[in-house]
Amino acid sequence: MSRVCQITGKSVMVGNNVSHSNRKTKRKFFPNLITKKFFIPEDKSYITLKISTSALRTINKNGIAACLKEARLKGFLK
Repeated sequence: MSRVCQITGKSVMVGNNVSHSNRKTKRKFFPNLITKKFFIPEDKSYITLKISTSALRTINKNGIAACLKEARLKGFLK
């Protein structure tokens, strides 16, 4: 999956570029994604995820195990 957060499911949004003369042309808004490796202490293993920076804050707050469990429930992660 490209350009989709594996924790929150954030993906590309579509909108308009609006010029000074108010002409509108289509454009894309991409999520701020990073590739990050996490250590899972329960399994004593590493996992590499493509996540948004807001998901990184959520992982720092709730923990990686809780976030992975929630992402699997929502279907964002296999």
